[in-house]
Amino acid sequence: MDSAAAISLCPSTPGWNLDRPFLTGQFYQETKITPGTTEYKGVSADSSSGADKAIGCYHATIQELIVIDDLLSTLIGIEGRYISIKKVRGKEDDITFQVDASMDLALQEFAKRLFPLCESYIFINQFVETRSQFKTGLVNHAFAAALRALLLDYQAMVAQLEHQFRLGKLSIQGLWFYCQPMMGSMQALSMVVKKAAANNCVGSAVLNLLQSQAKAMAGDHVVRSLLEKMSQSASTAYLGILERWVYEGVIDDPYGEFFIAENKSLQKESLTQDYDAKYWQQRYSLKDEIPSFLANAAETILITGKYLNVMRECGHSIQIPVAEKSKLTSAGSNHHYLECIKSAYDFASGELLNLVKNKYDLMGKLQSIKHYLLLDQGDFLVHFMDTAREELMKKPDEISVEKLQSLLDLALRSTAAGADPCHEDLLCCVERTTLLKRLSTLKDLEISRSAPDSNDLEEPLSITGLETFSLNYKVRWPLSLVISRKALTKYQLIFRFLFHCKHVDRQLSGAWQVHQGLRKLDMQGTTVSVSSLLCRNMLKFINSLLHYLTFEVLEPNWHVMLSRLQTAKSIDEVIQYHDFFLDKCLRECVLLSPALLKKVERLKLICLQYAAAMQRLITSSLDTTDNDTLSNDSPSTEKYKNLKLRTPYQMRRLARENVTVLESVLKFEKEFSFELHSLGPILSSGSRAEPYLTHLAQWILGVGKDHQKYQSTLLTV
Repeated sequence: MDSAAAISLCPSTPGWNLDRPFLTGQFYQETKITPGTTEYKGVSADSSSGADKAIGCYHATIQELIVIDDLLSTLIGIEGRYISIKKVRGKEDDITFQVDASMDLALQEFAKRLFPLCESYIFINQFVETRSQFKTGLVNHAFAAALRALLLDYQAMVAQLEHQFRLGKLSIQGLWFYCQPMMGSMQALSMVVKKAAANNCVGSAVLNLLQSQAKAMAGDHVVRSLLEKMSQSASTAYLGILERWVYEGVIDDPYGEFFIAENKSLQKESLTQDYDAKYWQQRYSLKDEIPSFLANAAETILITGKYLNVMRECGHSIQIPVAEKSKLTSAGSNHHYLECIKSAYDFASGELLNLVKNKYDLMGKLQSIKHYLLLDQGDFLVHFMDTAREELMKKPDEISVEKLQSLLDLALRSTAAGADPCHEDLLCCVERTTLLKRLSTLKDLEISRSAPDSNDLEEPLSITGLETFSLNYKVRWPLSLVISRKALTKYQLIFRFLFHCKHVDRQLSGAWQVHQGLRKLDMQGTTVSVSSLLCRNMLKFINSLLHYLTFEVLEPNWHVMLSRLQTAKSIDEVIQYHDFFLDKCLRECVLLSPALLKKVERLKLICLQYAAAMQRLITSSLDTTDNDTLSNDSPSTEKYKNLKLRTPYQMRRLARENVTVLESVLKFEKEFSFELHSLGPILSSGSRAEPYLTHLAQWILGVGKDHQKYQSTLLTV
């Protein structure tokens, strides 16, 4: 074999190719360890190394031949007769080479030049052996396989150099000439394997190490190309894991190398049961160690697999085009990772969105929830409140939820809601705390810091089902991703506020009917007139509040959400828009402003106390002789027909009782006026930071102006 053939094996020339087959049988035959040698971790020591004659006893020409022979052995990790390999005790990555002191100085210098190449080979070979073990992971296996192919090429070159030496055509200068071009590559790989072994790198860490070393070698094109090829070979197995995730939603990661972690303890059922469920956020999550070439697309990769996993759990077959599916693993040569990942994301996102909207009718479910929990269709509620009033007047612990459910079902079937196919998913529930107390337990809500004192949040001595009644809704997978327990809880908070406002409105309307009945019989007098004016102002307050909640908050925000959902590109956008709608409604319904909500609740309580007291006091004072006269069973025109037919004694007694009623009316008027006026400054100051309060202030302060007219009328009377 001539010198030109040997030169072709150098890494700086095109002939040094990692992908070509090698004929290494002759090399293994010539370098076979003889029975007279002992081996230590890939480094053997010839038992005859302690020869009688030192190398200095030989002529310089003979010494050169001996040194070349020893160096050819040392290049593949085997000690020679006059060159020994020693490991430094306590330092696994430190090796020293010792030569016979009597060796010619020029030969010693040539030998020392080649020792770094010998050392690199030993470290790389040891790394290949240790990283080929089962426990080291797929990336290390692939990296070790690529290094093994490189070492076979290296060993073939040494074998051919030895062949040239046997033919007498290789000098010490020629050996250095042929080995010098590959020293940079071998030393760079040696540095990589040292760092990988020292840090026990696996998976993404190995890929990042190769990537960073390749960038560091930007000035050396040969070394950089070699490290990039190593990185490509090592990433093949990793891309196989990635491919299954972005095309099937499955993590096939037996060694835990993938940068996405799966928490199997989090189940999808928790979405409908736990307010703080973290299934969607934490069932699949990103690890800290992410391959640098995938770092920019990591979030997209995570979401793509999550979408596919949802469809798989729904039993929906995922049809990926075969041509599309094979692109990712072949993208290493042209670095088209992002194109493949973006294509997979678009497919998964569109497929899941169509599944949720069409097959599971997300928009229909949301519309149904709006009908019932946001009181969009109030006919069933009127029927229900009429039939369930007696049960709702009880304490929460005494209420029969089963009875309420049957009454709700009856109300739904008896009204237009019966045509809704989703009405069977509606359920009754009774909370154990007031609305203010419930809001204080939800720590994730952005409640205003100007919260009332803890004493203000104490439960009233007696609360009834009218303050704690709520509705629930059955939601199934995968709609529970959007309409989760947290979302339903926010709907329920809004429902409880609206429901109680409706109850206050009904009670005041009942009191107003009593006043109107007396007015028809010309029985108003001073007491009835004053009470009638106060009742009208209270009704205007509660109606203004309901109008604001319904037409200034819920309806506009609902239409904005619907328009956004129509243009949503992914299920995450749907969740985001839906959550934003609920949070905005909670905030604009003053549920996240405890100080303001406390004032509103206080006003509603005064209205309820007034309505109950007036219906009791007025009717009892106007009918002291015959309790049956004002019986609820008598027609409305018959209720008051005997009120004028009274004896002088009854008239005197009526006058005294009217004074008592008037005092009660004035007391309620004073409390209502005080709370209403104190609400104005809070709304005015808050509207600077929260513009939506301007609309509420316009309605409430409008009631306040009418109330001032009422007060001047009262003074006239």
